[in-house]
Amino acid sequence: MDVLLIPGFMLDADLWREVRPAVDRMGRVIDADTTRDDTIAAMAARALDQLDGPALVIGFSMGGYIAREMLYQQPAKVSALVLVATSSRAKSGPSASIDPARFRQLGRAAVARSLHPDHQTDALIERVQAMSRRLGGAVYARQSELSRQGDTDQLGCIACPTLIVAADQDALRSVAESAALHRGINSSTLAVIERSGHLIPLEQPRKFESVLTDWLSKLTASPTRHS
Repeated sequence: MDVLLIPGFMLDADLWREVRPAVDRMGRVIDADTTRDDTIAAMAARALDQLDGPALVIGFSMGGYIAREMLYQQPAKVSALVLVATSSRAKSGPSASIDPARFRQLGRAAVARSLHPDHQTDALIERVQAMSRRLGGAVYARQSELSRQGDTDQLGCIACPTLIVAADQDALRSVAESAALHRGINSSTLAVIERSGHLIPLEQPRKFESVLTDWLSKLTASPTRHS
């Protein structure tokens, strides 16, 4: 099985560092490139080009929009979805253009807000800031100016098994938004990770890994039944 990992806004493959060994055991792991395109549709098309066949697609936050767009474009290439800390709500870009030359890194306060209070450590904040530094100003401008189209009315088209993972103290994407995804996708399972902010794979990697592997085990054991 191919497994495609799609990070969120100004994040790279380091988002998945702690859960990567478990994901590696699932099959061939591919990291989606979200750095070169200026629309969700183009990011999805680029990710689809990376796949040889049907894949488990795991999308975090912004990556959840890309994951669903992949399915809308080529449903045969998505065997299952994992949507982490994401939403089906629309989000427009900023009203004014962003100067890439002024970007240095994500601000400490913004990063801290995305974390559970217990996880707002210097080490974790620096790790997120380092990802943003690696991506740089041009990517920051492109991703900031992305328009995320709402797709609530399309969720009923998703027929593949889908796991939706929310955090109980996510200040950026609420449990209610994940519950709306769950209601809209008939074949979905909703799991809420406790004591986590928005950055679930960084903050609670073992809990996330457990939820993911348990869900996949149930799919393998009973492929025609989904809760």
